[in-house]
Amino acid sequence: MRITKVFWYAVIICIAIVLWGSFAPDHLNELTESVTNFIYNQFGWFYMVVIMAMISFCIYMMFSRFGKIKLGKDDDEPDFSLPAWFAMLFSAGMGIGLMFFTTAETISHAFIKSPNAVPGSEQAILESLQYTSLHWGFHGWGLYAVVGLIFAYFKFRVGAPGLISATLEPLFGKKIMRGPIGQLVDTLAIFATVVGVASTLGFGSAQINSGLTFLFNAPKAFWFQLIILVIATVIFIISAWSGIGNGIKYLSSINMWLAVLLLCTLFIVGPSMYIINMFTTTIGNYISNFIQMSFELKPVNRDQREWINDWTIFYWAWWISWAPFVGMFIARVSKGRTIKQFIVGVLIAPTLVTFIFFAVFGGSALNLEQHGIAKLSKLATETVTFGMYEYYPIGMILSFLTVIVIAIFFITSADSATFVLGMFSTGGQLNPSNVVKIVWGLILSAMAAIVMYSGGLEGFQNMLIIAALPFSIILILMAISFYKTIKQTE
Repeated sequence: MRITKVFWYAVIICIAIVLWGSFAPDHLNELTESVTNFIYNQFGWFYMVVIMAMISFCIYMMFSRFGKIKLGKDDDEPDFSLPAWFAMLFSAGMGIGLMFFTTAETISHAFIKSPNAVPGSEQAILESLQYTSLHWGFHGWGLYAVVGLIFAYFKFRVGAPGLISATLEPLFGKKIMRGPIGQLVDTLAIFATVVGVASTLGFGSAQINSGLTFLFNAPKAFWFQLIILVIATVIFIISAWSGIGNGIKYLSSINMWLAVLLLCTLFIVGPSMYIINMFTTTIGNYISNFIQMSFELKPVNRDQREWINDWTIFYWAWWISWAPFVGMFIARVSKGRTIKQFIVGVLIAPTLVTFIFFAVFGGSALNLEQHGIAKLSKLATETVTFGMYEYYPIGMILSFLTVIVIAIFFITSADSATFVLGMFSTGGQLNPSNVVKIVWGLILSAMAAIVMYSGGLEGFQNMLIIAALPFSIILILMAISFYKTIKQTE
């Protein structure tokens, strides 16, 4: 077992943040909020440009002469079947967020605060799915595709360690990147991953609690969420212990089939024609307004700019912060695929699946509120999906299946994160020791528990946004380093 200095640096920082969030959550929230607002207002444009640059880079690599290059040696074959590969990359990259925001975000844009229209108007309803597609589509997956591609190329084609610092060596040299600067870069990646995943585990515990309350009248309290977290922690540590080829692969595959079953069932019992019409219209609006939405900052309207900050720029920063973790995990399971296959699988396929999920779940929710059947906009974010099920046939069955899907997404996101954190903190080892994975699993759960207890979730999310700024610069340097290397060697 090889423990690096980066491991200890990251652990100490995480413990310090946990203590800060536990004993002074208000101070944490206030300080990080002021920094976050500064970043939103001064660097929102920069996030927009970076995200679009990554999508452009993906498209170029897919159709360039480099598209046929394998992520590995020329005779390497993929380690996983196409369905298993897609299930793992989708579960790691989307996870709980897909189930948490499919209905809640759509309802928010349509009936609480709209980017361009009066809430509840026809324009607001139509734009709700258009903007959720923006936030969860090509922009985020394009970012994951670039980071994953760079990691996979350097690890399996070049033979470099599985570290962010290793991808920058062609620009700055081994001497610099294997010293304090490289350790700082790798520590930042670990910190962003821990904070991001811990926040997501907090979301997941709250939504599972909400589902169990809806189904079985379970208490909605911190102690009950803590029980949920403890049970999930035991399961995802066991899954991480068993490795990618066993626990993570099987759980991801099972969950994708369950999610598809849930999707198809809701489509059948829900407003099917309404969903189809909304999906078709959304695709048209998304394509027609893609460039405008991608660079939209609302510079002359303060209220609309606030919406852009709270949603679009927040999402871009969140995707950037998650990129080290998800990108490395996707790279780890993508050995043997060509660059073109990789980009199609990571950029295009997940985006299309995400659009369908939002159309079915978001459309089903919109149909209820638009026609005055339910007031879902009055419900808490984690409760909207279960509140929607009350008005459709077999709602209890759908709720039960949703709780299972959320729980498994919860587990697959966490065990994927522990695996990647183990790689980052052991010098880039492809199969980090179980002890290291267990340590990171316990740290993730401890952070999630303390965040839920102290109410410091907002502060942790703000730190995620703050961490995204330096990493966005690192991301640009990674892309330049990658292109320099592939151009010289292929």
